[in-house]
Amino acid sequence: MVPGVILRGARAPSCPILTDAALAFVADLARTFTARRDALLARRRARQAALDAGEALGFLPETRAIREADWTVAPLPGDLLDRRVEITGPVDRKMVINALNSGASVFMADFEDATAPTWANMIAGQRALRDAVRREVDFVHPTTGKRYALGADPATLMVRPRGWHLDEWHCTVDDRPVPGGLFDFGLYLFHNARALTSRDTGPYFYLPKLESHTEARLWNDVFVHAQKALGLPVGTIKATVLIETLPAAFEMDEILYALREHSAGLNCGRWDYIFSALKTKRADAGWILPDRAAVGMGQPFMAAYTRRLVRICHRRGVHAMGGMAAQIPIKHDPAANARALDAVKRDKTREVREGHDGTWVAHPALVPLARAVFDAHMPGPNQISRTLPAASITAADLLEPPTGPRTAAGLRQNVQIGVQYIEAWLRGQGCVPLNHLMEDAATAEISRTQVWQQVRHGVKLDDGSPVDAGRVRAVIGETLDDLRAVLGNARMAAGRFDDAARLFEALATAETLTDFLTLPAYEYLLETP
Repeated sequence: MVPGVILRGARAPSCPILTDAALAFVADLARTFTARRDALLARRRARQAALDAGEALGFLPETRAIREADWTVAPLPGDLLDRRVEITGPVDRKMVINALNSGASVFMADFEDATAPTWANMIAGQRALRDAVRREVDFVHPTTGKRYALGADPATLMVRPRGWHLDEWHCTVDDRPVPGGLFDFGLYLFHNARALTSRDTGPYFYLPKLESHTEARLWNDVFVHAQKALGLPVGTIKATVLIETLPAAFEMDEILYALREHSAGLNCGRWDYIFSALKTKRADAGWILPDRAAVGMGQPFMAAYTRRLVRICHRRGVHAMGGMAAQIPIKHDPAANARALDAVKRDKTREVREGHDGTWVAHPALVPLARAVFDAHMPGPNQISRTLPAASITAADLLEPPTGPRTAAGLRQNVQIGVQYIEAWLRGQGCVPLNHLMEDAATAEISRTQVWQQVRHGVKLDDGSPVDAGRVRAVIGETLDDLRAVLGNARMAAGRFDDAARLFEALATAETLTDFLTLPAYEYLLETP
């Protein structure tokens, strides 16, 4: 019904999301900005090729004046001043209700790393958020009959659209897929901006996977264009950028400056940051990651990145948000649960003392603990005005190679997490509890990329033998055998384990590193018209 727009996924007649007006709005965004998005992705590839060839990653000389000048971002709305605890998760209806009711300050509804982008998931997620904005969201569990409803004081809602690298192939405009970020952003903004502003809140977003300030500038231009099209004052939209790529760590000032009318700060997306560091340094045989468990915030390159983020945000008058606590309750083992909670407490204490203005958790059970830590050390709504010791973070600090053991057990854990996560993702589940941690695409990316790095550089593990493609295939086979022993043949046959194993092996042993596992995996989710 909209010229040039073709839906390749199902469109229910009563769906309030895929209206002609909403699709026309998305089509306008796609026609206006897709070519610029494509050019920026080409720039990413060229930059990575230069790094692979030996070019050094560093601060941009052409933007030095922005880094050295005194400026601040635009003032924040009242409901974004106190963000001491944020909870994140997928956009399914039950999760949306539970997260908004969790007692967190903010719920970030995630269309990216925590959601497998099936067409059904994307549209149902938009419907759940539309209903939540209007306080009309509820859910009845299909087997237990338990009813879930929104409480009287829900968290402030923020939305993470997909990154620039992802497309939505179920919706094409002029025979081109709509960039996934524009699709998610456009539908949410079109349906909810007026309803949000009428409740004294607004359309607030998290922006993932940016690698440069030019990519942030593109989002800023999208915001300006969209606000004008909908008759909203420029600056109504606010967005926090996840600093979760190594290149972006060198352009934090510039990213805030590009979004200064719309900025709500920066966030330490630690898991994707580790993945990006692996990917960016993939050609460097002197930069080999130890076991994932050894890559904590004590690693110098991680500590330098978070310290730099806090100082830059506070200088620019905006929030510096801490990273994710991925732990989930261990109900059958009180001692192990106590150790996990103690680790969360220590991590959140480090963050608030370091100067962060809020933090992330993955499970509602962690909200009270994180809140108690920030309440004890941060009596005000934030600590943006807190004076921090002067520190000069150099390029060498951000690039210092991590240290730690590289073990056969770590290899097995990477394979186990990677295969199990991909299998769930192919079934439409983007957020998966494994080994008492909530795993999403970011942690699966670390797993498969570290295995690729070990194969690519012939890394020797603690047993003295190198990692090669044959060894990876053997561990994948052992992983499938272990899963079969636990789950049984019927469950294995009903799942997507064979597909997941083939995809993990292909990614981990490829000659060239695939930028994102979700790109080839998405082929499995496409519906045919």
